[in-house]
Order: sequence, then structure tokens, then C-alpha cells
Amino acid sequence: MPVKIDAKLPAKAFLEQENIFVMTADRALEQEIRPLRIAILNLMPNKIATETQLLRLIGNTPLQVEIALLRTASYDSRHTQREHLDSFYKTFDEVVAEKRKFDGLIITGAPVERMDFSEVAYWDELRDIMEWAKHNVYSTMYICWAAQAAMFYLYGIDKRPLDKKLSGIFRHRVLNRFNPLVRGFNEVFRAPHSRHTEVEAGRIAAEKQVEILAQSDEAGVYLVCSRDLRHVFVFGHGEYDVDTLHNEYMRDLAAGMAIDPPQHYYIDDVVGQLPPISWRAHESLLMQNWLNYCVYQSTPYDIETIQ
Repeated sequence: MPVKIDAKLPAKAFLEQENIFVMTADRALEQEIRPLRIAILNLMPNKIATETQLLRLIGNTPLQVEIALLRTASYDSRHTQREHLDSFYKTFDEVVAEKRKFDGLIITGAPVERMDFSEVAYWDELRDIMEWAKHNVYSTMYICWAAQAAMFYLYGIDKRPLDKKLSGIFRHRVLNRFNPLVRGFNEVFRAPHSRHTEVEAGRIAAEKQVEILAQSDEAGVYLVCSRDLRHVFVFGHGEYDVDTLHNEYMRDLAAGMAIDPPQHYYIDDVVGQLPPISWRAHESLLMQNWLNYCVYQSTPYDIETIQ
């Protein structure tokens, strides 16, 4: 089934080239079923690339999904043209003014993890968004830094710095194969990580409101959920393209950082020799499971009754 997006969004052409079914708003109006309303708060610098990565995953589900792209008002991206932001994005204030509710919300990562949360320019606004989501969104998925931020805001569990940046493709084990979020997963799967900080597994395990679903011996926790499935925390970047880790590594080198190449990534450890993608199937399944079991199967048909 299709993902419903603006006909002029650049991601539409990329996704159609990959045979991902997308639907314009005009065509969707001809259908009588209610699409799921999913908002994406995009905190990444390259917003078009992140849009495409997430919409690729969402569009591979048997549900019609209506997408709303959100950005912060307290910080303007310097890597995305103003015309794109004005055309396709709304601020949180605009969504609140419209009194809109959503079946699901995705909050992306951001390259600010080495800063204290209070030092991030849009931290106050993000806290407002997470508080608003408690009563206006049925289930929220937090990715990488956003997962760390939500752990801190919701449960008081802070992140800690790593000795060096964690970057690469890592093996993970499913810890509870009966949870619907990992339904259909292999017992072992691969996924990318790219971060300078972590939330320790022991501190998460001690919080009774959440459950660790998957983790890696090398990279730590990957997937966590609240017991009621209304909060899903993904500490890696399963949405990444094959060249994303390479581009980040080149960027870090150009910035003068002393950094190791991504682990378990380049073919024969030769920088620039990109690997075959080994993580997209599981990430697609995770998105399908979230949309199906945490959102579609649980959210009220009358979206205004979400509490």
C-alpha cells in the first residue's frame, strides 16, 4: 500500500525510481479508508536524504500513510534550502495551532550528542514536543540521539560519552522474540550505528516501564520499547543508505577529527569499498511492525479521541 506525500516532494521521484508505491494527496482523496497520520520531526542536517530514507521504509507497508514533515522553529537548518523547508515543513507551533493529532510520530537523530541536552538550541522546544506527544500521538518512535533524549526526558536516564565514536555495522541479538516489534526478525541481525554517546544497558534494564528488545555485544542497546508500546527507541540508524557511514567518515576526516573507519563496513577494510546492504530487510520489518502493531492495530479510528 502507498505512502501519501506531497506530489512535489523531491523524495517522490527517488522512491518511484526504486518502485516504492507513493500516492499523491489528490489520488488519496478518492479512497474511503482513513490513512494513518504519521508526523516526522526531522532534526537531521540533510533533510532531503533523511526524508527519503524514512519514506522508503514507511512506503514498504500495506497501509496508506499520510505524512506531515515537522521542523523546529527555534533552530534553522543550514544544510537545507529555505524554499524546501517553507514548501514541505510545518513548525510545531503551526501543528498545535491547527489542533492536529497523529497516529504516530518519528523523531530523528541529530548531530548534537556530544552536547549536554540543555545546551542544544532547540532542547526546550523538543521537550514541549515530547510532552505534547503524550496526549496527541498514539505511538512515537525515537531514533539515535532522539532515543537518548527521550530516555532522559521520560525516565531520567542520561547518556554517557564513549571513548571514541561508535560507527559501523554490528550484529545484534533479539532478546524477546515474542514482542510484536520484532515479530519475524531473525535471532541475529545487522544494523548501523553512528554516535559518540550511549545509554547504558544496565540503566535501561533497571527501568520497569521499558524493555530491551535487541542489543549488540559491541555496540550496546539497539531497540527498546515501553511496556504499552507507545514509545519505541531505536539507538542505531537502520534507515541509513549504503554510503551514509562512508559520507559521515569523509566529513569527519575533513573536519580534522581523529577517527577510525566504520567497523565491519568496508569490503576487505578498504576505505571507499562500499558493502552490500545487510540491514534494510530488518529495518523495513521493524517499521512495518511499528506501524501495524503499535499504531494501526491500537490507535482509535476517531483520531481526536487519542489521549
